[in-house]
Amino acid sequence: MSTLRNVLKIPELRNKLLFTLFMVAVYRFGAHIPVPGIDLASIKDLEARADQGGVLDFLRTFSGGAITQFSIFALGIMPYITASIIMQILAVVIPKLEQWQEQGAVGQRKITQWTRYLGVAIALLQGTGITYLFHTGGGGGFGSAGNSTGLDLFGDHYNAGRFALVVLTLTAGFSLLMWFGEVVTQRGVGNGMSILIFASVVSRLPANFGTVKAESGLFAMVAIALMFVVLLVAIVFVEQGVRRIPVQFAKRQVGRKMYGGQSTYIPLKVNGAGVISIIFASSVLYLPVIVSQILPVGSHTATDPNWAFNVQKWVNNHLVRSTSPFYLTFYGILIIAFAYFYTAIQFDPHKQADQIRKQGGFIPGIRPGYQTERYLAKILSRITLPGALFVAGIALIPAFAIGKSLGDTTGGQQLGFFGISILIAVGVALETVKQIDGQLMMRNYEGFLNTKTKPAAKGSSK
Repeated sequence: MSTLRNVLKIPELRNKLLFTLFMVAVYRFGAHIPVPGIDLASIKDLEARADQGGVLDFLRTFSGGAITQFSIFALGIMPYITASIIMQILAVVIPKLEQWQEQGAVGQRKITQWTRYLGVAIALLQGTGITYLFHTGGGGGFGSAGNSTGLDLFGDHYNAGRFALVVLTLTAGFSLLMWFGEVVTQRGVGNGMSILIFASVVSRLPANFGTVKAESGLFAMVAIALMFVVLLVAIVFVEQGVRRIPVQFAKRQVGRKMYGGQSTYIPLKVNGAGVISIIFASSVLYLPVIVSQILPVGSHTATDPNWAFNVQKWVNNHLVRSTSPFYLTFYGILIIAFAYFYTAIQFDPHKQADQIRKQGGFIPGIRPGYQTERYLAKILSRITLPGALFVAGIALIPAFAIGKSLGDTTGGQQLGFFGISILIAVGVALETVKQIDGQLMMRNYEGFLNTKTKPAAKGSSK
């Protein structure tokens, strides 16, 4: 409590926290405001279909329930995440983007601006697809059964003007949400985009636990809650794991002053990608799920289904259901691949070895230059593997266990993304707490992560 009081004593930090909480509150409020021009009576049918599990429940998890409300923030922040993935991949193959990355803050502003443009374009495409889907009645594919009896959110009042209004509203809502994330990063605490995803994921947990209690009883809910606590402790333990690589700097004389001679270390986190790998993998999994629901199912029968219906059914059974072997394998490979990819982007052994050499440093027992680069790359590759496997296990094993124990009931489907939710929530919370702790330490206050106090010296005025 004394630490919390110290946080509130600092006007700048207090204002940042209040601003962040205010923006999250505005986001959650907007997630319940439906877009204009739709039939509000159909929203209850939409929520009922999401409760059946399937694709719509998958989308509801990452939009914080906004998709089932068909609200102005129904698209969530995922188009921006998808745009970020595309830009980072393109930076590897496009020299101009690579030059911007090397220009520091100026180049990063250019990349961010193009990421915004690409995010708006993706949001426009997704908004058009979802609006068309729910107008033509293709929303039936969102159910777990994959039937074709969809619902029309426009009712009897459809026209081209209403369609354009809904699409523009969804795109504008995403643009506003993207601005929320950026302004929280600048004026608040933590990474704004991550905090918005955190708010979306956490907002669904109480309802999911309530559903499990209603369907499977209090014992099942308590068992899952205990699993929640165990996973939380494990995630915190691994997230704090760091491999320290010692670096020694030689002494050098500049004029009459002697510089260098000190020892330091390079911290390599066990889970260097954090929650980014699982967010990226979820975004990639998100795209085929959306595309499959836009396909023209048309009329079909049980004995003569068309190809679009078969695709939708296959996606529901293999890319959404957490007990599917294909889902477990494909999603796990995506998480591990993105963990390596993002870690390689954040830590370049060649640049790090060159920087150490230019500063007159060396790793004890390793020659500077190429040998240092090989050593760093080897350590990075080895330490990333257990972190990536841990993230993949947290995302997949709890979902598989819950799905098997609760079966294909509503509770089992809604908690299918249980591990993903807690991993994102804990990862974002840790990063935010570290930022708060850093700002407290800058003002000689004791931070969240350091609970021991030192007694004041005798004769001290403080």
